[in-house]
Amino acid sequence: MENNTHWIKKEIDRETVKCIAEKFKCKAIVASILARRGITEGKDALYFLEDDLRFLHNPFLFKDMEDAVDRVIQAKEEGEKVLVFGDRDVDGVTGSALLYNALSGMGIDVKVRIPTGDEPYGLTTEAVEQHAAEYGSLIITVDCGISCVKEIDRANELGIDVIVLDHHTPPEILPDAAVIIDPHTEDSGYPFKYLSGCAVAWKFITALRFAETPVYKQSVCLLNVRPLNEAYCVEVIKTVNMVEENRIYETVVPGMVSFSKTRLPAILEGQHIFVWDALMQKKQLEKIFGSSIEFNFLDISEEIISLMPSFKGMSLLKLKNFSKIGRYMENPVSEIDSFFNIFVTYMQKKSLFFSKKAEEELQLVTLGTLADIMPLKNENRIMVRHGIESMNKCPVPGAMEILARQGLAGKKIHAQDLSWKITPVINAAGRMGKPETALKLFLADTTQEERQSLSEEIIRMNNERKDMGKETWVVAEPLAKESYEKNSRNIVMAASLEINRGITGLTASRLAKCFNVPAVVMSMRPDGTGVGSMRSARGVNLKAIIEMCEDLFSEHGGHAFAAGFSLKKDMLTDFEARISAIAENLEFPDTENGNEITVDAQLPLEYITPEISGINDIFEPFGEGNEPIHFLACGLKIINADIIGKGEKQHLKLTLDCGKYKWPALFWNSADRYGRDFNCGDKIDAVFKVADNFYNGASTSQMILVDVKKHSPENKVPQQKYHETTKISV
Repeated sequence: MENNTHWIKKEIDRETVKCIAEKFKCKAIVASILARRGITEGKDALYFLEDDLRFLHNPFLFKDMEDAVDRVIQAKEEGEKVLVFGDRDVDGVTGSALLYNALSGMGIDVKVRIPTGDEPYGLTTEAVEQHAAEYGSLIITVDCGISCVKEIDRANELGIDVIVLDHHTPPEILPDAAVIIDPHTEDSGYPFKYLSGCAVAWKFITALRFAETPVYKQSVCLLNVRPLNEAYCVEVIKTVNMVEENRIYETVVPGMVSFSKTRLPAILEGQHIFVWDALMQKKQLEKIFGSSIEFNFLDISEEIISLMPSFKGMSLLKLKNFSKIGRYMENPVSEIDSFFNIFVTYMQKKSLFFSKKAEEELQLVTLGTLADIMPLKNENRIMVRHGIESMNKCPVPGAMEILARQGLAGKKIHAQDLSWKITPVINAAGRMGKPETALKLFLADTTQEERQSLSEEIIRMNNERKDMGKETWVVAEPLAKESYEKNSRNIVMAASLEINRGITGLTASRLAKCFNVPAVVMSMRPDGTGVGSMRSARGVNLKAIIEMCEDLFSEHGGHAFAAGFSLKKDMLTDFEARISAIAENLEFPDTENGNEITVDAQLPLEYITPEISGINDIFEPFGEGNEPIHFLACGLKIINADIIGKGEKQHLKLTLDCGKYKWPALFWNSADRYGRDFNCGDKIDAVFKVADNFYNGASTSQMILVDVKKHSPENKVPQQKYHETTKISV
């Protein structure tokens, strides 16, 4: 059978690659991959080329974060009873565990609760009333709450404040909560929308931790004076909680205007003023305003240098040229920008903003981010990289037990290992109606013996879930196939009494992948109501579909690409008709042909060395929104071939001659192509990924072949199948 898969290598401009390499100080091959992936602006490239935690967004950028922190401080001071209420999935479980551990560690009287059994998603009136009966006065939701209008109204009636920590798309009418922290709300103030629920909880925890320092809510002005020909520019940034609140630039000619006539008194009066090199600043201010004006400022340079000795002997003018973050900024870094960046880094170090504890917490943030399929871009990349690195060094209790039982203990873990082997296992507890089993696994006050028992129970439930998935597929797949034709081949649906509500999301994901269209799966109840899940495909935003059907739902929520809902009684027929009408006019933003493979970089044989694993390291973690790097190489000679595996689909294990190096290569489910499309001794062209092969305690690099074509010497890169570009050998 002829292989009709097309390989596409996006055309890029040589000058663009050169510019990226020079500006961001990276190799040409890395620059070319960035360019092909559309990552050309500094604000995006930063999160691929840097991984320091100081590049994370400040939690106080959330407009109402200070209010949320103050409410918890009040609860601590007054001995209030607090309830953490989370969701049942991995994101909700990890976020709830993190927040519970943090609050109990602060000495707060706190309990944690998540929906169990057949309880609905989100905060319930029952949970609110029970907390009130126990004299509780504060509830903090995690990974839920943004749609709980009536439940929060009930809390208000009972004198209970609610802080909502969520990341789901908000409804038109927001709940009347004391504070809402959700990056998707229109006026959140936060620069990145796609945090997981667990990440939102962790941002709140880091803000709480900073609030325990003496500098919380303390207003500080950073001042710098620099000469401008015959004038001087006085630069001031006002900052609170490491967030810039205001800045001014005042250009003054000495002797031409009094200090009181400038904008400086308004911003400096009553403030703590920090400068770099007080002696120089004082001399320049005296030249501008004379010696009668006394400035009370503190030279913070010595204290900063004590924490960061490499800055010793440098002026702000010199420091701005060494600014790492400056290379990613759209406009050139000024001296005051450099001062602010240094000050924030200093404050983070001084307050232990990113301590060893934070690194451990990021392990759970990583699990929540990967499980909820959040895009691995922006700060998600840094949080997940640190979480995985921390897990590779020393997994936190709870994660350690699951890793061991899934055969990952002692191995180098990657994001895909967690997505494939760990988060589905943790999710199984919620799918089987016992999410509290997973929650207890991560609570700080759970004993080691208890964790052993809990992890065994979770593995058992996961095996049960797998069996249930097989049984459900037998029911769901024919229903989906039938609906595929009815719904213009644009949406599939499966609704049945035989589908367990715990695996509607899992089944919807499998159907979406199988049919390559959005999928809807519902667990129907004898009373005519239903609980369902939607999963997207080919870039379709589910929000519009949900909105067009919301009059049929009693509850709904979710993201653009994954949603859940509860169907009102006897609305199944209406819902099916509505979905069919939507499908008829559905457009797919992602029109990529399923028979096309996008190539990130073409490598000459001499480039195919173990060092290319370092390129993978730069672009990891791989996952949603950041697919593994696809390399292309031509003229690889097959010097050995073995068929491995059992069952219907067997695999190929090849050894490829790349010149200086011989590479092991795996070609999954492709044993049937050997002897038909190519043989030992043939030369092939191949699109491949690079992965680690862990064996007997040692890790080596290997190719994972994505697609193979027999090499054609006359046409090295066939024009009809490859889109050849500028001759950049990267």
